[in-house]
Amino acid sequence: MDLQQLAFGLTFGLGGCLGGGWWCLRRLAQARVLLDTPTSKIRSAAQGYVELNGQLLAQPEAIIVAPLSGTPCLWWRFRIEERSGSGKNRQFRVVDMGSSEAWLRLDDGTGECLIDPRGAEIRPATREVWQGDTPRPSARRASNGLFDLLSGGNDYRYIEERFHVGESLYAIGEFRTLGGGGQAFDAEAAQGAVIREWKRDYGDLLKRFDSDGDGQLSEAEWARARLAARLEAEDRQRQAVLAPARNQLGRPAEALPFILSSEAEDSLVGRLRRQALLGAAVCLVGALASAWMLGVYL
Repeated sequence: MDLQQLAFGLTFGLGGCLGGGWWCLRRLAQARVLLDTPTSKIRSAAQGYVELNGQLLAQPEAIIVAPLSGTPCLWWRFRIEERSGSGKNRQFRVVDMGSSEAWLRLDDGTGECLIDPRGAEIRPATREVWQGDTPRPSARRASNGLFDLLSGGNDYRYIEERFHVGESLYAIGEFRTLGGGGQAFDAEAAQGAVIREWKRDYGDLLKRFDSDGDGQLSEAEWARARLAARLEAEDRQRQAVLAPARNQLGRPAEALPFILSSEAEDSLVGRLRRQALLGAAVCLVGALASAWMLGVYL
């Protein structure tokens, strides 16, 4: 084994070792977070990182249809793959993919919570796979599996996942309640937010507060603008207090799991542990292969 072969082999061996080790530790940490986070009720959930269990409800104002199958649903994700290569080297490669950004509505019997799915690790119960001869499916049909593979027909494979009304959902993420007077009011921060909003249209800001028309705001004019911003912030707070409370779940600011799944918690934890075991195996194989190559070279 020459030096170039050693370097090439060590790149893959050590890469597999480090990658597998990282994946193992990450999945174990996620499983521990899921086990350590108690299930909350929406009505009494604390603000912050929570775990919820409930049933998916329809969004009255939204009509969502999955793009490949045309099936009505609450959320979808799809992938289109094209068969490429020839002979034994024929394989599928991804040519198009996408996912819905529609919010989900969860009910656990004590209240409702809207869920923003962006950035979540999503595991829906419904997953359909079928094949066809066009870049976009013209008619849905079940895949013939092994027959399609052996016949060489059907150059495209379509994969679609969906959430439907009435399905159970396990959700863990950042919970917050908007409106209803549930949030503390920071007058200084609210005033600053209004000022920053007004500064985006500086021409309009000058029109409102530049009394002498010199094209800039003096200290006295800025004082008037800050007072108006304070009054605007207080008025917005009063309107927020009168509005009904809205519970929302989204991606945590910290590096914590954000998972939406049709599987129950126990099943998810088992899956994460199996993935951690696989990562540990890859790490061990990479380490052994690297040690063997160094032994051969030296």
